Amino acid sequence: MDLALAAAGTSVRAAAALSPRWGAAVAMPLFGYVAKPRPVRADDEPTMSRARRHTVRIAGIDRRGVDVDTYEWGAGPRTVVVSHGWHGRASQFSVLVRELVAEGYRVVSFDAPAHGGSGGRRTYLVDWLDVFAALQERHGAFEAMIGHSFGGLATLVGVAGGIDAARAVTIAAPADADLLLSQFQAMLRYPDGVAASMRELFATRYFPGEPDPFAWLSSVRRPLPAGVPLLVAHDHGDRVVPFGEAGRIVAANRGAEQLATKGLGHNRILTDDAVLDAVLDHVRTPLSVSASALTPEVAPAAVEELDPVSVAA
Repeated sequence: MDLALAAAGTSVRAAAALSPRWGAAVAMPLFGYVAKPRPVRADDEPTMSRARRHTVRIAGIDRRGVDVDTYEWGAGPRTVVVSHGWHGRASQFSVLVRELVAEGYRVVSFDAPAHGGSGGRRTYLVDWLDVFAALQERHGAFEAMIGHSFGGLATLVGVAGGIDAARAVTIAAPADADLLLSQFQAMLRYPDGVAASMRELFATRYFPGEPDPFAWLSSVRRPLPAGVPLLVAHDHGDRVVPFGEAGRIVAANRGAEQLATKGLGHNRILTDDAVLDAVLDHVRTPLSVSASALTPEVAPAAVEELDPVSVAA
């Protein structure tokens, strides 16, 4: 993978030497590319084998149509949607799925295009949003939406954009799309001129007619609607999405709660008992209780520091 990245970076920088726009044109197809899907862990197989499997058809990043695998557990009117991140898959939520089903919720998840069992090799956040809309059409309003990493950003953007969800949870999520573009630039080491052209090309290709898509793709510039309780969980040692992103999300969303952990990193946080307990408490807390607790005097987030655990981040 390092060799592939090095080769890609060399190609982008060579094109950039001729023109920043040429460099951006070479970099753009790489931005939405997803490597080979991660396998399902043995511990997650039993949960996945019990899922009711369906597909939804969405336009896809190239707007040519793509089938997305969806998974459903439990029954009843209270639907919780869980969304994986970049290079993730639905099976990562197996522990949380079992907990939510035991509490009486219907849980719905999916493998985004180019992830898990779904087809394709390229994707971007618009695909998550299209899946949310398709699932909403099928299941109606969501009791809660829970997203990890890139899926957490998609959750925030989706609810801010009109997806009907009573509550939201993000785990190890970035605050906006700017971080993703900055990280991509750091990986390929292309100059700022290419980065500026990348932003222009990105906006034109994926959000035609949108005057400022980066405001639209930001939980900071476009927070959740008032009255939607938000829990933001993030680990201090996260080496994929910096811990400071959690603070940016919380600061922009009045009354949001922050759960800060230590020693769990970017992925182990999904199966930590204390994090799972906090997520379950957030999902099942009556909205009237949540709303009454969020007075102007206590609007800043309450930060809970968990004791460090022995595993490495």
